[in-house]
Amino acid sequence: MKLYECPSCGATVYFSNSVCGNCGAHIAYTPEADAIVAAANTCSNRDSIGCNWVAGDPDEPLCHSCQMTDVVPDLSIDPNRALWAEGEAAKRWALATLARWGWFGPDDPGPLPSFHFKSERTRDGQAQVTMGHAEGVITLNVAEADDAIRVRNREMLDEEYRTMLGHLRHELAHFLFDRLSDAPRFTEAFRALFGDERADYGAALERHYAEGPPAGWRERHITPYASAHPHEDWAETVAHMMHLTDMVDSAVAVGIGWPSVYAPPADAYATTESDALIHVAVDLGLASNQLTRAMGLNDLYPFVLTDTVRDKLEFAHFWLNRRARMA
Repeated sequence: MKLYECPSCGATVYFSNSVCGNCGAHIAYTPEADAIVAAANTCSNRDSIGCNWVAGDPDEPLCHSCQMTDVVPDLSIDPNRALWAEGEAAKRWALATLARWGWFGPDDPGPLPSFHFKSERTRDGQAQVTMGHAEGVITLNVAEADDAIRVRNREMLDEEYRTMLGHLRHELAHFLFDRLSDAPRFTEAFRALFGDERADYGAALERHYAEGPPAGWRERHITPYASAHPHEDWAETVAHMMHLTDMVDSAVAVGIGWPSVYAPPADAYATTESDALIHVAVDLGLASNQLTRAMGLNDLYPFVLTDTVRDKLEFAHFWLNRRARMA
């Protein structure tokens, strides 16, 4: 994520800020200009969940991001509102970065995803929530915004990484597949690299959860779950391409330097040099891992990328950064 400038005093402000830490001005983010502006005509969710985006047109009280949310959790149950707010904050981050590639922003003429934020805690008792994507609808369990629950789930599923932002990027990747499937040459090229996505999805997941990943999965897949089915391989790969690009963009924005055979791109979302971007991101991950280890924390990016995985990441990057390719 890049840094922004306060419209009042010119100080550096951050994507999620509602108030300038330097001059105290009330500010808001506008996706139309990808900029921070003086707070006026702000999203009606500003006070309830801390949304810091501007509202839509004069007849629309919600911002571009909040308009995509069709279902919210039972807000009469504590702490659903706070957890929903965390989920919406992650959604705004995911959408703003994808818009840098031309996806889901105000100028995207294609269909937009719909979000259902649900909770297992309701006034009628416990409810089952299954996270996932189906026909443009992304369902998320707000419990994943709870640190303790998320760590429990990560350890139970033996995952290296689990965040609300990661969930959003994974599910958005499924929707991106639907959007891209109509593009000439996409499906044929996808199947040559990832496999045939028409294979029985339900049977594949049942087998994965019963038997685990196949032997040698690390050579071809970025995570164990990616080995379950071509659709999941795509979603995990695309999510990681989003992670890696955002890592580089954020590091460049704050002036961090790190050793790499390639120079970091001035704009990680504008480059078409996929191989160089991936190399720079991996080198940044290795350097960042040293910092987190110095604090006794888990590695920031605990993944090993084989040549096959890098090929898949390059394929994903080619199709993701459509704005740069069409420039």
